[in-house]
Amino acid sequence: MSTRDRIIETADRLFYQQGFEATSFADIASAVGISRGNFYHHFKTKDDILDAVITQRLANTEQMLDRWEISGNDPSERIRSFIHILIVNGEKIRKFGCPVGTLSSELAKLNHAAQSDAAGLFTLFRSWLCRQFMALGFGAKSDALAMHILGRSQGVATLANAFDDDGFLESEVTLMCNWLDDQITHLKASERA
Repeated sequence: MSTRDRIIETADRLFYQQGFEATSFADIASAVGISRGNFYHHFKTKDDILDAVITQRLANTEQMLDRWEISGNDPSERIRSFIHILIVNGEKIRKFGCPVGTLSSELAKLNHAAQSDAAGLFTLFRSWLCRQFMALGFGAKSDALAMHILGRSQGVATLANAFDDDGFLESEVTLMCNWLDDQITHLKASERA
């Protein structure tokens, strides 16, 4: 892995764990094990690093969504993959919150120019979830359903972090999956009527 890639990976981790504003050049350089001069060779400003982190997160998220697209037999299974990411990342979420939500919230508070770029991660999830609901046959309701599941997952992540409660996180994932089953059942019943 190149020094630049190590800087991005480390900055991503530190922005998530400590927050963007609280993380300094020195923190990142120390964690990577490079001098500040070598650091400045790759990135001139903290905003340059932030841009690289957001770009990397977008690429990683797109790859994850592509994997779910390939591995999921049907759209409902793919949506469940999204819901279960709360369990997969449960320990990190309980400790630090949702990486997308925490960065977006912090940048919004700072009125940072990269706020809309960070929110692009939510847009990526929203669009992907909407496509899954469209494929299930929900039509014009698809975007509202996508926003519901996206909003609910953010709320669950926030509360699991606030209360450090793994049981809450697991029960909410079950409830979200049950909600999805109910939506599909109602859709099929309305198609038969």
